[in-house]
Amino acid sequence: MIVARGPMSADARYRRIAADIRTRIEAGEWRPGEWLPSRNAMAAEYDVHPQTMRLAHALLRRTGILEGEKRRGVYVAHPPAMRTLTDADADWPHSSETTDTRPRRASSDLAERLDVPVGTLLQHEVVERLDPGGRSAMLVSSWWRGRRQPHASYVVELGVAPLDETQANALGMLVDALAYRMVRTRLDRNGRPTETADLILPMDRWLVRLGGMTRHASGGAQ
Repeated sequence: MIVARGPMSADARYRRIAADIRTRIEAGEWRPGEWLPSRNAMAAEYDVHPQTMRLAHALLRRTGILEGEKRRGVYVAHPPAMRTLTDADADWPHSSETTDTRPRRASSDLAERLDVPVGTLLQHEVVERLDPGGRSAMLVSSWWRGRRQPHASYVVELGVAPLDETQANALGMLVDALAYRMVRTRLDRNGRPTETADLILPMDRWLVRLGGMTRHASGGAQ
């Protein structure tokens, strides 16, 4: 168990505590459905202010590790259902929220993906896709030039990358936690790129099974 002392920043302190509580849960100290000690009791255990514990609990609730009831405290959440992604270009069957629409200049990576000069002004959109329970299931950052154009096909590259601070906050996870990163590029009938996107999927919430990369298919997320 960690004890938060010294010059550590408040932000780093509650994140460290949240990581430690998660480790203790994974080790079986508290089981799914079991209530944790009160906020004041845990603040005393970690030698921090109760507000710091509130932030740690809030982070773990966003992550889906803890659930809470007003004035009753927090308990260990039951593991979320794993979803399976079979089509990276399918429509999302649940709700979503657009969180950023500010244009961006093309970096060297985006310029290569879209076959445009570096520095080209691109339209940009970040969409947070939510599961049926209202939790963040996926982040989709898209870039395109001018108006959005229809596409005939797409290609996908699948990899793994650590979450940056913005992604981690949106998904309710810890900074540098690993997630699937799918680079999806849409193509017109002539095979020219019309749009590219990064799909960020938490590894503890998704199983990825990809087939042929063609036109839209139904049943993309289950």
